[in-house]
Amino acid sequence: MASHIGRRTFLATLGGAAAWPLAASAQRSEGTRRVGFLIGLRDDTEARARFAAFREGLAALGWSEGRNVEIVVRFDTADPDRNRAAVAEIIALAPDVVVTSNPASVAALMKAARTIPIVFTMQSDPVAAGFAESMARPGGNATGFAHFEQATVTKWLELLRQIAPGMIRVAFVLDPEDLFGAQYLRALDAPASSLGIQLTSVSLGDAAEFERAIAAFAREPNGGLIVPPSAGTGARRAAIIGLAAKHRLPAIYAFRYHAVEGGLISYGPDVFDLYRRPASYVDRIFKGAKPADLPIQLPTKYELVINLKTAKALGLDVPLQLQQLADEVIE
Repeated sequence: MASHIGRRTFLATLGGAAAWPLAASAQRSEGTRRVGFLIGLRDDTEARARFAAFREGLAALGWSEGRNVEIVVRFDTADPDRNRAAVAEIIALAPDVVVTSNPASVAALMKAARTIPIVFTMQSDPVAAGFAESMARPGGNATGFAHFEQATVTKWLELLRQIAPGMIRVAFVLDPEDLFGAQYLRALDAPASSLGIQLTSVSLGDAAEFERAIAAFAREPNGGLIVPPSAGTGARRAAIIGLAAKHRLPAIYAFRYHAVEGGLISYGPDVFDLYRRPASYVDRIFKGAKPADLPIQLPTKYELVINLKTAKALGLDVPLQLQQLADEVIE
């Protein structure tokens, strides 16, 4: 059983201590490049750690703040109005490249600023979203890193069934603001059918309605939750994890931080890797490469994390074999 605690503790500490570089002067020193960096919530420690990973990636390639690069951060939450304002502010600063993971931000940037290079990360299907012509040759002013694969969605269902073998019903948390939620849901149809699992969805939209929908779903036994990646599920993760615990619903999440913060189990790509790797594309764009010619890349590192404390609270006995497969077990 592998552990990444040391590396992740370092990143979390670095991210938590780092001040957000919000200000930017109209002029910059000669030879200095400007990166616009759009990320979620200002006070989110996870967002700080992700930014630290990107900053670390740039530094490893010779780009140091205060010497030859300026990074300006804005916060593009799931709220559409705040998102549009953040995108407008970034564009007004005339960056040499913009980095973001929010699909709504990518779409807004591509619509408003066709000449600014965009490096996105953590996109489910950039081609289907219209961000690129193909994975191999994006063709426009945006490229980056995707994190969706059919195998990942199937794995969510299989792992949840493995940790909760009595489960016969699954509610998929559908974020109405997410461009890819419906795609995830469709991808679950076949594996759910093959496992004899009844699949439904609950909308994340209105908080009170979402809470009522979860409560209604939990009234019948043998249910579980799948919580996919989106800006909304990330921003409201504490409420989702709390509802799963309150209604004793086994739930699987997309990223490690969900399990660290009390979720039962998570499976998905290494998020910090997906924020460190975009630095390589920023570096290449600074040196003259065009986003149109840089292929969109898929994850290379995945991680399975299990929270045994949550499992115990739910009355679940996690199979030893599953624990041995995990990259991290939280006790």
